[in-house]
Amino acid sequence: MRITILVDNNAEKDLACEHGFSAWVESDGLRMLFDTGQGPALPGNASRLGVDLRAADRLVLSHGHYDHTGGLPFVLGLVPRVQVHLHPEATRTRYSVRNEVARSIGMPPAAKSALKAWPQESVKRDSLPVPLGPGAGLTGEIPRRTGFEDTGGPFFLETQGIETDSIPDDQAAWFRSGQGLVVLTGCGHAGLINTLEEALLQSGESRVHAVLGGFHLSQASPERMTRTVQALRELEVDLVIPCHCTGEAATKALQQALGPRVLPGFAGMRLDFPEPG
Repeated sequence: MRITILVDNNAEKDLACEHGFSAWVESDGLRMLFDTGQGPALPGNASRLGVDLRAADRLVLSHGHYDHTGGLPFVLGLVPRVQVHLHPEATRTRYSVRNEVARSIGMPPAAKSALKAWPQESVKRDSLPVPLGPGAGLTGEIPRRTGFEDTGGPFFLETQGIETDSIPDDQAAWFRSGQGLVVLTGCGHAGLINTLEEALLQSGESRVHAVLGGFHLSQASPERMTRTVQALRELEVDLVIPCHCTGEAATKALQQALGPRVLPGFAGMRLDFPEPG
């Protein structure tokens, strides 16, 4: 199994970077695009990395924010047949409200239009877990079990900052490998540890080998960081790859606490995992 990061806030030379995330997954019988970034970086990066998006049979949206869904019009205009997976709440109007200033952060209108125009029998809106094939699945809506994790920001469903957005549409993908479970997150708004524990529960695996994606820890309190590190140690995660919205300070804190197990992600990173034995 190979995962290639196509879009991230950081990128290797000759690749575009943007505030967003997208990853390409190739596994036994599966070609999957996980998120689409904001849109501009995806076409050129995929081409330079030799990823043929037209081969995708699944397009998964981790949640309905603009920096994960903006490339939908491009992808749906390029791929002749692809099954789209998203939570029923992913198209909600939503905002970030800071200092009484509201900013729209939901799925862009062009992406909503492209999704609406796509054959609806190929659009799967599920809040429950979805199997992706042998040894792979989507978590669906992730229960919020820990007491120290939150959505990671000032997210609301209206512009006055009154009705909180719990981001129920946040979901992750998981894959069994010969080294243990591999978990792919978009932003981890449900909480990194909540996400890992749910992936373990659904997969039936006993341990997590690797987790990669956005962890949305840029505004995490010292207590949350301490407890996150403690939980990662208890779960004995071998490889932690923070991307996108994790935040530089949080990434450095993870590196200081977990050492070489932490490898900051970037567009162009390729990760190979052995198939389950």
